[in-house]
Amino acid sequence: MTTLFPANPAPLVNETRLRGRGRRTGPWRVAGDLPLSLRYAAQGLAHGFLTQRNFRIHVLVGVFTFGLGLWLQLSPDRLAVLVLTVTAVLVLELLNTAIESVVDLAIGRRFHPLARIAKDCAAAAVLVAAVASLLIALLLLLPPLLVVLGL
Repeated sequence: MTTLFPANPAPLVNETRLRGRGRRTGPWRVAGDLPLSLRYAAQGLAHGFLTQRNFRIHVLVGVFTFGLGLWLQLSPDRLAVLVLTVTAVLVLELLNTAIESVVDLAIGRRFHPLARIAKDCAAAAVLVAAVASLLIALLLLLPPLLVVLGL
């Protein structure tokens, strides 16, 4: 399987490249236009989806929840609340992945109690958002679902 990011990335600054043109090139190039920025964002999204099991689970649950909301014919404002809560969980999952990657980059394979705290707190943020999202989905979907089921 090919990875989106090399195992041993190039140094942060390549002085010979910087001297010649005065700008960064290669993987450390700053996006100069919107399409390139969107490509970098798409690569981050793809990395999250391909490498993070929980991100894939959240995507599937979110699609199912939104589909259920459409089937139950929820109002647009209620569907919007569902979209926002699912999106918040996905955003936090991506931030959790970024934090874990930066911590791993900074400390390598060593243990540090602050690294553990950073990773645990990032994961806890996702958990809190996921539980809140579940409660919001229940509050929005359960009443119309009970009506449809005749209960």
